[in-house]
Amino acid sequence: MSAPLVTFDHAPSDAWYPPRREFLSRLLGGAAAAAVLPAGMVAGSEGLSSSPPTGLGESFKNDPVDERYWSMVKDHFPLREDLIVMNAANLCPSPWTVQEAVFGLTRDVDGDPSHANRGKFGDLRDEARALLAGWLGADPEEIVITRNTSEGNNVVISGLRLGPGDEVVIWDQNHPTCSLAWDVGARRHGYMVRRVATPPDPGSEADLIRPFREALSARTRVLAFSHVSNVSGVALPAGKLCELARERGVMTLVDGAQTCGAEALDLHAMGCDFFTGSAHKWPMGPKETGVLYVSRERQDDVWPLIVGIGWGESDAGSKFEALGQRDDARVSAVKEMVEFHEMIGKRQVEERIRALASEVKRQLAARSPRRGSGQRHAGPLRGAFDRLRGDER
Repeated sequence: MSAPLVTFDHAPSDAWYPPRREFLSRLLGGAAAAAVLPAGMVAGSEGLSSSPPTGLGESFKNDPVDERYWSMVKDHFPLREDLIVMNAANLCPSPWTVQEAVFGLTRDVDGDPSHANRGKFGDLRDEARALLAGWLGADPEEIVITRNTSEGNNVVISGLRLGPGDEVVIWDQNHPTCSLAWDVGARRHGYMVRRVATPPDPGSEADLIRPFREALSARTRVLAFSHVSNVSGVALPAGKLCELARERGVMTLVDGAQTCGAEALDLHAMGCDFFTGSAHKWPMGPKETGVLYVSRERQDDVWPLIVGIGWGESDAGSKFEALGQRDDARVSAVKEMVEFHEMIGKRQVEERIRALASEVKRQLAARSPRRGSGQRHAGPLRGAFDRLRGDER
């Protein structure tokens, strides 16, 4: 008898269908949970819930440098013990709960692919969309569950009505899908693309905003920029740039591949017209899922890339999500992705990332041969470890 093509020997025996009440137990992990949780909250107790107890949050959850909590979080991933993931900007592993949702729903469809059985995925998708919207500070009617950041960017770039006499201003550190795609669109439709360079060693937000302010003109229709550069790690003040553009009647597209899941986002507060992100990076969600945000005010300004069964114009999802047959299991598992993040806390995640980045930069500066020479460090070094480079979108 031949060996199976795929094995899951690395997975815990109870990984496939765990009761939801055991989620926290697996997150904290047996002995560690007993050491830090209040009595009655250890694995197997009747009081176990799907969210951390109050005592845990008050003790060390809110301390971004306390390794006890974060080692417990890491236990919920199928990572080899000898590995440390250094490129979350490219591809992240998913926690067990997300994997279990994908695998379980996939087996469900493969066991009964009938329309009657698959009908439930409409409700599951809507539930995932609602949670995703709340997590990002948006309304469900403004959220599209895409396949990745690249698709979201291209929906906007290809769908906007632009032509000769129009101009698009982009950051010269944009990812290719928010850079080359504009160039192709310009060749096709005749508008102009203008690239903006920011100072290599900015001293303030004003230094980053100034080049964009000077580039905007009466012809500018769109300002498109990466929230955080995947090349240098420089973070642009997205809210202020969106405000600047809005005052001039310019639409904004924010490529959030390096901030979605890494920062505590509020898209309504940011004030962007369009925002894109991928689930396979910092959100640690199902592979080949992503998000496109289209503000209510701009949904009539964008033509869909694909029109098919289920197409409509009542909201962003119905207008831009008619992509044909989807992997319903992956789309539905976006719900577990958001729930996992919310259990940890999106502000705690951001503080943890910033604390680690600051420590890396501190140690690099301390060990730099330039230390004490009076020379300033090269600009990209200041932000390079805020986000490690990721090239696949």
